[in-house]
Amino acid sequence: MQIRRVPADEREDFRTLEYAFSRSPLPEEGRTKMREGRVDYAGGGLTLVAEEDGVAVAEGTSISMRQNVRGTVYPMAGIAAVAAQPHVRRKGHIRALLTELFGQVRDEGHVVSALYPFRASFYGRLGFVGTPKVRNVRFNPADLGHLLRADLPGSTEWQQIDSGYPLYREFTERLLSQRHGFSVFPDERAVQLRDKNENWLLTAKSGDEIIGASVYRITDHGGTLQARNLLYTSPLGRALLLQFFARHVDQVADIEVTVAPDEFPELWATDLAVHVETKVSFPTGGAPMARVLSVEALQGMQVGEGRVGVEIVDDDFIAGKYMLDGTSSSLEVTSGDPTVTLTAAGFSGLVYGVLSPEDIAVRGFGSVPAEAVSELAKLFPRNVPYFFSEF
Repeated sequence: MQIRRVPADEREDFRTLEYAFSRSPLPEEGRTKMREGRVDYAGGGLTLVAEEDGVAVAEGTSISMRQNVRGTVYPMAGIAAVAAQPHVRRKGHIRALLTELFGQVRDEGHVVSALYPFRASFYGRLGFVGTPKVRNVRFNPADLGHLLRADLPGSTEWQQIDSGYPLYREFTERLLSQRHGFSVFPDERAVQLRDKNENWLLTAKSGDEIIGASVYRITDHGGTLQARNLLYTSPLGRALLLQFFARHVDQVADIEVTVAPDEFPELWATDLAVHVETKVSFPTGGAPMARVLSVEALQGMQVGEGRVGVEIVDDDFIAGKYMLDGTSSSLEVTSGDPTVTLTAAGFSGLVYGVLSPEDIAVRGFGSVPAEAVSELAKLFPRNVPYFFSEF
């Protein structure tokens, strides 16, 4: 088996991806459309293929993204389109390919990586840890009737996404700098939303400032208003967005909205009958996972005032002994004697705020002596990440 890098403009054979992720075999028209979509929006990506006798039998792609982790925006490798042909599955091809891929993207400056797994346990063995999945919310617009009578100090505007895309992109860039876990695609891929032009864009404003946005579509008269997100910077922004949705009471039967993992829709309004669901399933529908690719690159991250020595074990990329000092509220990474032992998944879970020190031993992610629990908890307080981008 040989692993090599394939530039996007040299991609010709998409049979492995077609077989893994599509109804197959595709008619030639569908195959052409798939090829064009992947080539046209492949900017900012790195694809590796594993070959046997000169024939590609497995592949994986890293998308060069950006993600906010505890207030700092880092280069993030978004892992996608990982697939192998049936006759080489469970033979180590994907593991070898991904190990090479992680090494290359780390060397190119990516500090963290994230993905949506086909099987979480497989990626757990590669140092990834699970993070919360978005919530899907359904309610009747009639239950927001009180908002129709509310005089809110702001305004809303709706337009098709192709014309409103610059506003939307600017707003998501602002949220990237503010929201832990928030991630965005590179420009070359993000514009696919604009070019497909299959959605409306709703924006909420206070004066001239955008304080909320939602991308949505309507299935039919009497159908469902489907909002793929509900983004806002203040309760007023959320209320303005929901007020606009309430005006569809005689047009649609239901409203479906995808919201952040730490959102509580049952608190949006009194007498709001709402169904909130998070469904995790495999091979599709997995919750996002993430890992750290470089400990040293976390220098300067906003952390709590703790100080602890850790040893990260059994990992190809971040194994080593580190002194992590947050006494200045800014992480300082040096060498030092460890008191805590962590796997890469355990360390990543602490950094992303999805694990507490008490979780480490229970989950099999290392060992934390009793005397180190409080320092580690102060250093990396719990914090719910909202990954936003799906890939």
